[in-house]
Amino acid sequence: MSVKSIDFTDKNLERFFQKSDLLPAVVQEASTGQVLMVAYMNRESLKRTLQTGYTWFYSRSRKKLWNKGETSGNVQKIVKIYSDCDDDTLLILADQTGPACHTGAHSCFFQEIWRDDDGKCLDGIIPNGPEPEK
Repeated sequence: MSVKSIDFTDKNLERFFQKSDLLPAVVQEASTGQVLMVAYMNRESLKRTLQTGYTWFYSRSRKKLWNKGETSGNVQKIVKIYSDCDDDTLLILADQTGPACHTGAHSCFFQEIWRDDDGKCLDGIIPNGPEPEK
């Protein structure tokens, strides 16, 4: 994958890590716009993502880099990457192969907790949560 717009040197990548050593990355399916997942990148995982054209993240629980789909085959091929206005969050548009979620769901965002049409939280999703205003 060739990067056309910016020469990504270590110095250029530092702009994304001014506030934290971890950068939130929202992954969206390029063909549908569906949000697939949110994960974190450190400097090395962002470099590998840019070098390979596939998503790499930093696991906060395992404290190591991971290539999305490395073991499952459910890879994310990068189509575009956007930075937000503060350079502290990335939006990654990707072509997803297979499910994005470790549960087997296509997206990690499948647990509905509130609906605008009735304004009520769904039973059992937010235990002991406040009642919605009537």
